[in-house]
Amino acid sequence: MIDQYTIDRIIDAAEISEVVGEFVTLKRRGVNMLGNCPFHNEKTPSFTVSPAKGIFKCFGCGKGGNAVNFIMEHESLSYPEALKWLAKKYSIDVKEEEETPEQIKQKDDRESMMIVSAYAQKYFSRYLNEEIEGRSVGLSYLRERGIRDEIIKKFDLGFCPDGKDIFSQNAQKQGYKMEFLEKSGLTIKRDDWVRDRFAGRVMFPIHNVAGRVIAFGGRTLKSDKNIAKYLNSPESEIYHKSRVLYGIYQAKRDITRLDKCYLVEGYTDVLSMHQAGIENVVASSGTALTHDQIRLIKRFTPNITIIYDGDAAGIKASLRGIDLVLEEGINVKVLLLPDGEDPDSFSRSMSSSQLTAYIAENETDFIRFKTKLLMKGANNDPIEKSRLVNDIVRSIAIVPDAITRSIYIQDCSRLMDVQEEVLYDQVRKIIQKQTEDLQKKSYRDNHQNPFDPDFDPEQHNQKPQVAAVKSQYTCEIEEREIIRIMLKYFHEEVFEEEDENGEPISLSVGQFVLEEIDNDGLSSDNDLINRVLDLFAENLDNPAFKPAPFFIHHSDPQISQLATDLLADKYIESKRWKKGGAFVEEEHEILDLLVPKIVQEYKLSKVRFMLKELEKQIQSAAATGNWDAVMDCQNQHINLKKVAKDLSEQLGNRTIL
Repeated sequence: MIDQYTIDRIIDAAEISEVVGEFVTLKRRGVNMLGNCPFHNEKTPSFTVSPAKGIFKCFGCGKGGNAVNFIMEHESLSYPEALKWLAKKYSIDVKEEEETPEQIKQKDDRESMMIVSAYAQKYFSRYLNEEIEGRSVGLSYLRERGIRDEIIKKFDLGFCPDGKDIFSQNAQKQGYKMEFLEKSGLTIKRDDWVRDRFAGRVMFPIHNVAGRVIAFGGRTLKSDKNIAKYLNSPESEIYHKSRVLYGIYQAKRDITRLDKCYLVEGYTDVLSMHQAGIENVVASSGTALTHDQIRLIKRFTPNITIIYDGDAAGIKASLRGIDLVLEEGINVKVLLLPDGEDPDSFSRSMSSSQLTAYIAENETDFIRFKTKLLMKGANNDPIEKSRLVNDIVRSIAIVPDAITRSIYIQDCSRLMDVQEEVLYDQVRKIIQKQTEDLQKKSYRDNHQNPFDPDFDPEQHNQKPQVAAVKSQYTCEIEEREIIRIMLKYFHEEVFEEEDENGEPISLSVGQFVLEEIDNDGLSSDNDLINRVLDLFAENLDNPAFKPAPFFIHHSDPQISQLATDLLADKYIESKRWKKGGAFVEEEHEILDLLVPKIVQEYKLSKVRFMLKELEKQIQSAAATGNWDAVMDCQNQHINLKKVAKDLSEQLGNRTIL
């Protein structure tokens, strides 16, 4: 591990404009610098570098952070690797602290599995190209599929000899331990029985984003129906199939350059597309598409085109994948190939230019895709049409960005001949229902059911705390504003109150906010927000603590990204503040009003949610005749009403300096 002193030296030396300037042409724009974002294609520069704050932020794709984050993202490096990259640039010697035995073993085990996997890839590739069995069986199969030698080499394809444990024996002779052959899934061991997992299969190495082999897919060439056609490595310390995309290493450069990713289903689909000259393509490797896989693509582009077979299974996979991609805020298009075709066969049937033109002409947004697909069975039946519209609206409601949702609603209105107002209303209802369901689940997770036989009314008759309920999404704006205000004004003394002896004491913004949160036991549903608040609390009595650089340069990329976003984005006033005439440019002059108002709104948001939940409980209990529960809930409701009333008074009692 790199010692903290060395990390501090690297961060102090790493001038953000110098680091970014190695990869991006920057032009001075006032106190900041502007350029085209290296993470997505854009004609109008939206990539901003702030030398004063030591951060970068792209207002187009949303990426942001410090110099270390930039190198991590641009070069696909881990945090320690990015630090070493910067240390080399600034000629800083890296000294690493001694790791614990547990850390050393875990690191060594992972590295040993990586080394074993790299050896296996080289062994399988050599066997495919040099051994008689490999050439006559494996290489012949690949060439029959039309896969050229340069693609075989590009993807490190190979062949595992067909025998009980030929590979495992050779690996052990070369000094590789059975422990890591087994952990990486290459070898299956039962007591004194050993065999190769992939014996007799054509091998497709699976690379991570950095290009290291972490797993394998193997295809059998036998016709035995009892043998799985494709077999993947099992889950391991280095391989989690739900987080990996086949071909991402070979495709990432073109995905970034072209700002688009084609998503297909299998290994050979990727190979054939590359062979046809289309290299910005990855595969889900036959597994159901996951959120982690979509987020991996999102690192390189917000634009995905799903290309699946035109059969029933392909259609089903497309429909399932659409909603997942939409949920991650990605622009999704769909291309269904003609019946009987898959990306592999289709890409081999035409030239590269023809294939590119076909995709551009036939890919469609998800609304048109769903409309065309589902209208086939509607037959002008108004009931079926209604179901179709509701199906599309449910997908639109998943989209997190309000502007994108609005555009989709306009398209749906035009295509389906339904008034926009009706669609907007339906989308609002769905979103509201989803939010209420999340809130109910959160409430159930944090409360005893009053109808449960183990319910203790005495315990629940105590004065309710503001944070007894954790709400989802309802307090996101307030929580982010609280963090932003403390990032900028943590040590500024703005408030005054009396101590136990009646003597006046000054309070900083940080003390005020943390005291208010702690007094009512408030906590966020967002673990990241809680971690940031804990770090603020730990440094409350540290006069040398500088929140902005501390959080911007934090080793946790999530924390650094949050701080960058909040310091780079424009402040958004609440509706109440707009009515009150407050302006962003003057916020440092109105902290005495602004900070209590934000905290107050945060608390009231929590309380109002709890009151609504109690009202629903009262109605449910009354409907079932459970009058004891009704009385208990009413008592809680009365107490909460008092809490809501007291919030403003508690804040108003403070004297402003």
